[in-house]
Amino acid sequence: MNSKHFLRQIFAFVLLLAALPLAAQKAPLRVLILGGGGSHDFERWYKQEDAATLERDGLAKVTYTSDPATIAAQLPETDVLLLANNQPINDPATRSAIFAHAAAGKGLVLAHAAIWYNWKDWPEYNARLVGGGSRSHEQYGPFTVALKGKHPVTRKVPKSFTLDDELYHFNADPAAAKITVLAQSTNDKGVTHPAVFVVEHPDARIVGLALGHDAKSHELAAYQALLRNAVKWAGRR
Repeated sequence: MNSKHFLRQIFAFVLLLAALPLAAQKAPLRVLILGGGGSHDFERWYKQEDAATLERDGLAKVTYTSDPATIAAQLPETDVLLLANNQPINDPATRSAIFAHAAAGKGLVLAHAAIWYNWKDWPEYNARLVGGGSRSHEQYGPFTVALKGKHPVTRKVPKSFTLDDELYHFNADPAAAKITVLAQSTNDKGVTHPAVFVVEHPDARIVGLALGHDAKSHELAAYQALLRNAVKWAGRR
C-alpha cells in the first residue's frame, strides 16, 4: 500500500467518525401525543396539525392516540410524551408509567387541556408534573402573549404576539413543583397568567403550554415555534 492511498483511507475514516455524532443528532425524536376528551378537536389540531409541525424537517416521528390505555406500552420507546387530553387517565399502571417516564429523565410537554385540574383523584399529577393548574378560562377571543427573558423554549419566538384563544387562568401552586414562567398572557384588564412555563423536576424536562384551542393557535407561526422548541428542549435535543 503506497503512502497516498494510506493517507486517503485515514482521511476517509476521520470523516466517518466526525459524521457519526451528526447522524445521531439528526435521528428524529420519538414523540407520543395523547389527545381526547371534550371541548376540543384533538384529531384535527393535535393528530394532524401538531404532528405535521413536529415532523417538519425531520425533527420528530410522531405517534398519536386518543386511548390512554395504549400509552404505557409505548413509553419505553418514547423520548417526549405530549399530553393534550382532558379525558380521564384512570388506570393506576398508566399513571405510574407516566411518572416513571419522567423519572427516567425523558421529556414531557403538557399542552392546553393537560394543564387543567382534570382529576380530583390524581392530585399528584398537578402537584408533581404541572406545578399548579387551571380551573377556568376567559371567553375565547384575542389576547397578547409576551416573553419573559430568554430560554431555549422561546428561541426565535416574537417577544410579543396576539392570538385568539382561551386565556387559561393557570395559577402556580406554592405547595407544588416550582415553575418558571417563560411567557405570560395578558387580558384586556391587564391581568396576567402563565402561557408558557417549565416545571422543576429532579429528572425530567417538563414544559407547560397553555395555548392551543383551535386553528388560531395551531396554525400560528409563534405557536409552532414554541411547540417545536418545547419538544426539542424536553427531548434534550
